[in-house]
Amino acid sequence: MLRRLAIMTVLALAALVSHAAVYTWSQYDLNFEVPDGGFVTYNSNTRFEIQWDEMLMVVQLYNKQESGDKLIRENLQRKALGYSMYDLKQGKVKVKGFKGLTIDGTMPDGTRAIIADLISNKQDLIVEITVNYLYGNREMVDDMIKSFAENKKKQPNREKHKQKVQSREKAKMEEQQRKQQEQQRQQEQRRRNEKIYDA
Repeated sequence: MLRRLAIMTVLALAALVSHAAVYTWSQYDLNFEVPDGGFVTYNSNTRFEIQWDEMLMVVQLYNKQESGDKLIRENLQRKALGYSMYDLKQGKVKVKGFKGLTIDGTMPDGTRAIIADLISNKQDLIVEITVNYLYGNREMVDDMIKSFAENKKKQPNREKHKQKVQSREKAKMEEQQRKQQEQQRQQEQRRRNEKIYDA
């Protein structure tokens, strides 16, 4: 059963990877992954735009110039207000090799949007990702943002799913707990039956 589950998980991950497109900025050793089927509407040395039926993504590169978290958060707030976003919420995102700050909210047309600034740990670079998307696509958007990576292998960051293996001791303890619970349930059932016949 576990083997079948592991094989199915690997096949599912392979299917997800096969339906993705990888883009690279070789000048910065920067690469990322997006869903297949997008139409690139703009591509330059510092800006990249791609659009799908239900989503739009803009990636802009900036020099870090020793910008602190406070200034970056203020810039994120200013950009969100520039888009007339409301219900704003600031947060963080974990991306390997970057420090990630985000702001997300609702656009005037009711769609959702997130702006993420990924501050590189390796070079003088801020990767700003703006994604406008429909409500149900948030998980895909998070995967796109977390896929950004700086490496010469031209491979995006991908989550490595680790299968948890239960120790024998823990399995025995859980089995004992189940047996005790079953015994208690049976005793409780007997008590209830006896009360019914006592009357």
